[in-house]
Amino acid sequence: MQKLKNITLPKALMVLFLFVMLLFTLMPIVFMLTASMMSTRQIVRMPFNWIPEGFQWENFAKAIMGNDGTYIFLRNISNSLIVSTTVAVTTVMLAALTGYGLAKFKFKGRNTVFMMIMATMMIPFEAIMIPLYMVVMVLRIQNSYIGLILPFLVSAFGIFQMKQYLTTFPSEFLDAARVDGMGEFGIFTRIVFPNCKPVIATLAILSFRGQWDNLLWPLLVSQSDKMKTIPQYISNFALERSTDEGAMMAAALLASIPMFLLFMSLTKYFIGGSAVYESRKG
Repeated sequence: MQKLKNITLPKALMVLFLFVMLLFTLMPIVFMLTASMMSTRQIVRMPFNWIPEGFQWENFAKAIMGNDGTYIFLRNISNSLIVSTTVAVTTVMLAALTGYGLAKFKFKGRNTVFMMIMATMMIPFEAIMIPLYMVVMVLRIQNSYIGLILPFLVSAFGIFQMKQYLTTFPSEFLDAARVDGMGEFGIFTRIVFPNCKPVIATLAILSFRGQWDNLLWPLLVSQSDKMKTIPQYISNFALERSTDEGAMMAAALLASIPMFLLFMSLTKYFIGGSAVYESRKG
């Protein structure tokens, strides 16, 4: 009771506002979950019944089998896993190396290089999409993992994020390691990189999600069914199975699982690392 008395009106309104926002955020997810186990008749019925009358587990079988029964879903989700994981790993490694160099090494033109990297963030992908596609065609790497991965190996936003984080990293640790005779590569791999888990986790999730949801570039590069990614699969599945909403929701739910698992496995670094980052800035 004493705790309830200490709650002021602004705090109560803030809690109520956050609770409403939580409901709006979770509603599409709950709808996808429940609709994936319903028949089309139940989904389109108004008002919508959030509890399935009978669990339609065959929706998941239809989603995995595909429209032609070739189980191409498994190949497409594997393609997305390969592309997204590779891009996430290369983005983290290259951004960490570049950010470390820009944050801890003083050289002529450092600020100019950093500003040029930041300037690339102002260019929308749609503006360079056609030139990138022409390069892919000249190199003959369409319908391949290289063509899907190459344009996204490094991220300007990732470099910015790593540079800003490493700027707050204590230089005394680095100087002590140099006095002990440790090389720069050893300092990076054994001291700097292991202590960047919060920003690494954040960048890895953002990079993975960016490629997992990427539809535009794979549409240009991947024409064969075996090289398509999961967004293409869901798009084609929805167009061809326009009357089977339950199977569509099941395909969307299955495609969400890897992203959900990645986020949940790295959530602790957001919670524990954000406080460390804020204390360093303070």
